[in-house]
Amino acid sequence: MDNSLPVRERLLASATRLFDENSIRSVSADKVIADAGTTKVTFYRHFRSKDQLVVAYLDAQLERLQAALEDERSIGRDACALLLQLASAHGDAACRPGFRGCTFINAAAEYPADGNVVRAAVGRYRAWLRGVVADLLRELGVDTPDVVADQLIMLRDGAMVHGFMDGPGAVTGQLVTAGRAIIAARLGTPLPA
Repeated sequence: MDNSLPVRERLLASATRLFDENSIRSVSADKVIADAGTTKVTFYRHFRSKDQLVVAYLDAQLERLQAALEDERSIGRDACALLLQLASAHGDAACRPGFRGCTFINAAAEYPADGNVVRAAVGRYRAWLRGVVADLLRELGVDTPDVVADQLIMLRDGAMVHGFMDGPGAVTGQLVTAGRAIIAARLGTPLPA
């Protein structure tokens, strides 16, 4: 661990690595504290509980995704290119070595109770993703963007599970192909390559 980082960043970096390698529930706060090279007192100065650390971890993941999308928008990509980029990014994530499933789906499975702060963080991600996809579909001229957004997100969720359960081999290509087919069916015309 890089001890030159501020303590909060070290704790988040340790949590991210440990949660990604294992699971959220299987990694104790004590393990994160030891990995970050700090103390319980210091940990609790930055996070009131492990659940608060998990929320910070999920929010950081969401912020990275939001920034990546904004970077893509800033170079002038159109709605079609952005949707394809999103599908490719999700497919590529499912193909990376050591992939254990979608961070947010895993967190939802590990924290199933409504009203939990972790579940609320997952909800923020889901609302953001659905909103982005629906807005891009609206820009493309899809007549029922909310319905199609739900279909594409269900497809994405399935690809994430497939990448973990059955192997990542063709996830990206299949996800992009299936997503293009859903959108083209709604538009009544093939999407540009």
